[in-house]
Amino acid sequence: MIEWAAPSIITAAGLAALAVERAGLNIFRRRVPLRIAVTGTRGKSSVTRLVAAALRGNGRIVLAKVTGSRPVLIGPGGEETEIRRLGQPSILEQKAVLRAAVRIGADVLVSEMMSIGPETLRAEAAGILRPGILAVTNARLDHREEMGRTREAIADTLTRAFLPGTVVFVPEEEILPVFESAAARTGCRLAAVPGQGGEAEPAVEFPANLRLARAVAAYCGADEAGVAAGLAAAAPDFGSLKAWRLRIPGLPPTSCAVSLFAANEPESTALSLDRLARIRTGLPARRVAVLALRADRADRTRQWLEAADKGFFDGYAGIAAVGDHAHPVGRRLRRTLRFGASVISIPGADPARITEAAARLAGGASCLIGMGNIVGVGAALVEHWAANGEAF
Repeated sequence: MIEWAAPSIITAAGLAALAVERAGLNIFRRRVPLRIAVTGTRGKSSVTRLVAAALRGNGRIVLAKVTGSRPVLIGPGGEETEIRRLGQPSILEQKAVLRAAVRIGADVLVSEMMSIGPETLRAEAAGILRPGILAVTNARLDHREEMGRTREAIADTLTRAFLPGTVVFVPEEEILPVFESAAARTGCRLAAVPGQGGEAEPAVEFPANLRLARAVAAYCGADEAGVAAGLAAAAPDFGSLKAWRLRIPGLPPTSCAVSLFAANEPESTALSLDRLARIRTGLPARRVAVLALRADRADRTRQWLEAADKGFFDGYAGIAAVGDHAHPVGRRLRRTLRFGASVISIPGADPARITEAAARLAGGASCLIGMGNIVGVGAALVEHWAANGEAF
């Protein structure tokens, strides 16, 4: 009898604790009636910021949380507080975000979803946030080991955040059949965000991100004047596309650096490069890729090597493989590249050393294109370029 009683008591206590926590979350959710979640492969942080800014411009009390390039909370006045984590990121911090929204009296929570696996994505959406609105940016080939090896498989993983009654906004060019079938199956409403229709392209943000944010804000009752005012005051994400003029001893003053680190994988980086060509003129023609690598993103490193085999770096004057795996990746690139670009490997995370060595690869005025990963050495380079370069 005694041997079986203890587990029964523990089980009962555990169930009671779960019931109390569930009841508490229900109370918090009722006190923050408008909850908006943002998921997808690329652009989540930007869309979260834009939606929050658009609603702030309409007088709403908004708490926003972005996770990607640098985790921060954005308060009702646009003030930012970096989230300090003691361990690995966990979706459980969304509970603290929900409580924080209640504590400051927010009537809107806009939160970037953290999950990349189907089970945790479902738990984050259904168990914690239960958003009335879900914005899906895109489904691209990244986190393949957790989300799937094809675009369709990744899109299917994202549909685990589709809940009954939720309105799901997706740019029309990003809608896949799996989204439509999941919407019909779950009882959510799929809202396609139309294309630009000939409007002038924005100077900074990706057009699809702006369209998505504007559509969500309009659905929430925001008027265009307030949306425009809010967007104009919005701070860019740490990982957004930025460019700086560099001053490096012994090199021409026209050398520059561009951060595309947050694009992470080759497909999104190629789209960012295309955008760079349209919004930044006068960049030096000679380019050096600064490829930032992470030990915990081995599959992403394989994607970059596959892209190199297919000619991604054709036309570059050089490639600097930096950070984790710099030496083996550098050796592989030297063996497989089909052109005469110089390749160097720079282990470690000293941004000044990396910048100078990469800039000298071109032997003259050049543009360093940061790509690969924003977390780690990528972030260190962005901070160094911002502190020592002239933004333009």
